[in-house]
Amino acid sequence: MSSSLRRGALAASAIVFSIASLAACGAGNDSQTLEIKPDNAATSVGAIKIQNALVITQPDLKATGPAVISATLFNSGDKAETLESVTLEGTGTSADLKPAKGKDVTVPAGGSLVLGGKGNATATLPSGREAVKDGDAQKISFTFSRTGKVSLSAFV
Repeated sequence: MSSSLRRGALAASAIVFSIASLAACGAGNDSQTLEIKPDNAATSVGAIKIQNALVITQPDLKATGPAVISATLFNSGDKAETLESVTLEGTGTSADLKPAKGKDVTVPAGGSLVLGGKGNATATLPSGREAVKDGDAQKISFTFSRTGKVSLSAFV
């Protein structure tokens, strides 16, 4: 065998071993990539799951206007859930809930509801700057008609 063929075979086998070892970190039931957790607020209780909960304040630090709560609410149950209230724990401040359409803020069975954004239901804190501090994680409680209180810490 010529030396150029030996070098080619050696290079090919080196590439195969390096690819196999790199692929091993993402393979299997307990791969290292499964240990990476997102840094957004999420929780679930029963059929209700809340993801991406945020408190969004005014952009100007001297502004005293309202703040809003943004979140996506999921209902994996077979009956609709009405969001009855959203409260900032420890402050006694409750958000004003307004549906996108209809009479109440409802998470349909097997569906989802987005709080915040154009055309979606809203949860507004009238005195947002006074109730929360930018950069903190604020404990928020969502109260549902069937599940009851679901709490998590949301970023401000």
